[in-house]
Amino acid sequence: MTISKIDFSQLLKEITDIGIALSAEKNHSRLLEMILLKAKELTNADGGSLYIYSEDRTLHFEIIRTESLGIHMGGTSGKPIDFQPISLYDEQGNPKDNMVVVRSALTNETYNIKDAYKNKEFDFSGTRNFDKSTGYRSQSFLTVPMTNHENNLIGVLQLINAIDPDTGDVTIFSDLDQQLVESLSSQAAVTITNRNLIDAQKKLFDSFIQLIAGAIDEKSPYTAGHCRRVPVITNMLADAACNINKGPLQSFIMTDEEKYELEVAAWLHDCGKITTPEYVVDKGTKLETIFDRIHLVDARFEIIKRDAIVSALMSKLSVSSESQEFNWREDKELQDKLTQLEEDREYIKHCNTGGEQITDEQISRINKIGSYTLQLNSEELPLLTEEEIQNLQIGRGTLTLREREIINNHVNVTIKMLESLPYPKHLQRVPEFAGCHHEKMDGTGYPNGLTKQEMSLPARMVAIADVFEALTASDRPYKKAMSLSQSLSILGRMKQDGHVDPDLFDVFMHEKIYMKYAKEHLSPEQQVEVVDPSSIPGYQPL
Repeated sequence: MTISKIDFSQLLKEITDIGIALSAEKNHSRLLEMILLKAKELTNADGGSLYIYSEDRTLHFEIIRTESLGIHMGGTSGKPIDFQPISLYDEQGNPKDNMVVVRSALTNETYNIKDAYKNKEFDFSGTRNFDKSTGYRSQSFLTVPMTNHENNLIGVLQLINAIDPDTGDVTIFSDLDQQLVESLSSQAAVTITNRNLIDAQKKLFDSFIQLIAGAIDEKSPYTAGHCRRVPVITNMLADAACNINKGPLQSFIMTDEEKYELEVAAWLHDCGKITTPEYVVDKGTKLETIFDRIHLVDARFEIIKRDAIVSALMSKLSVSSESQEFNWREDKELQDKLTQLEEDREYIKHCNTGGEQITDEQISRINKIGSYTLQLNSEELPLLTEEEIQNLQIGRGTLTLREREIINNHVNVTIKMLESLPYPKHLQRVPEFAGCHHEKMDGTGYPNGLTKQEMSLPARMVAIADVFEALTASDRPYKKAMSLSQSLSILGRMKQDGHVDPDLFDVFMHEKIYMKYAKEHLSPEQQVEVVDPSSIPGYQPL
């Protein structure tokens, strides 16, 4: 670009377009490379380097480009730069300003050098060594500091060997070249600062999400593991749904921003559990509240057994003479009663653990055992209270209807918490995605009874991930981890019953997401299990 051939309107447009392009670029490596390439393009430079300032007071090589030598390192090249960072100060704390890039960084001034070999102000020994090893001839240098709107150093942009477009010879960088690169460097510094601020905000937001999971972890180690693993399954399912080239979802696609939005929702889908009482979240047995009341029932059985022995002794004493001895351990009637009480106690302990269902026969026996009485302080009391009997007769899991309502309310709390946040545009659907993980395709879920048509596909992904993680988890207080086949069979029946999205379930099976997840997060026994997809109910091969 020569001064006589400048079209200032075109130049202004180029500068404006560069500013717009820099602002639009979100990838950090591409952004830095764009800055260097645009500077080379404006000045017709053969080579250049871009350094980024670090808080340890060094300049790090980010990109090196020399067209005539075919050198492309750093940036998007995939070739790492193995040069050591350049320190701005020596070990005694003195500035190492004999190097032009260091001087530019320290003084915030531009240095336009016509010929490095004739320059006596700076040390160009490294440049000479490079030239000697490559046959190159480094001549003109333009070194420009990049400082942002707060005058903070961001980095240094250095261009080498301006090329005359007419002759192809190396020439000097003109005053206009310097002004253009200084303008570009200023734009670039502000853009990098803004990008760093955005990245820092994202890092802070992600850390906040981790903090919430950590808080739940302190409250309950069970739900925290769940919060960490659901995003893993969700991400796998989202990637699979985007990459599948057959079936109903073959045209489905999500952008990186949409995937991040979904990941955030998956992380936060249970944040409302932070308000749920620990004894409900961690309830491992039916009689557990703040502690497991089975121990109280144990003590009551001991009292009944004691009463039985005392009653037998009193009965014998009333009809026996003093010369006769009574050995209660050999009394058959008494021992039969004690044996029955011991069997009943073990039965109650068994019923105290959670299960999938309870029979009428079990309910009847619990009622019968609960009607036993014991004497305490001259008062006759039932072995089991009405509330304890109701707890022991829970049909599925360990929660009573009231406790299940408390647990279910965590979704309402989650939605309320998430809807209160001021989201940027690309995260506005987080409350929807997170709040639908207990909804069902047939409208029988909670909290809003939404149907498939009323839920977005990403929201349905979180629902499947939530169920599969819960089925395969080994850290629940109320159940053991299920095998992959068991878990997939339950998930398949949920598809048949209209509870989970059928298309996503088929993708989940077709892409073997369950195996990818198992290899990273499940027990060795679950990892080595061979699953026969044809045996899984509801699965329709794509």
